[in-house]
Amino acid sequence: MNIEREIRLAVDTGKVTIGHRETLRAVKNKEVKLVVVANNCPKELKEDLVYYARIMDVPFFEFEGTSLELGSVCGKPYVISMLGIIDPGESSILELERRR
Repeated sequence: MNIEREIRLAVDTGKVTIGHRETLRAVKNKEVKLVVVANNCPKELKEDLVYYARIMDVPFFEFEGTSLELGSVCGKPYVISMLGIIDPGESSILELERRR
């Protein structure tokens, strides 16, 4: 599975949250099916998100690129430290949780 392609497909055809505040809110409301975090996400933000993701039983995936690369993969001209997949659309990104 090409992870970058699946992330882009989810952004283009599905529904996602972008950024710490939006993603954390969606995790707390149990709206998110998968959380993707850049490997250089600030430690405090990542720990906060992982804590709530575990409590709410939301799968967590660490993207092997930086937040700049994650932003580029999503087709955005800015950095993205994390995103939440609410609806994967035509993407099969939810298969990531089954592979872990």
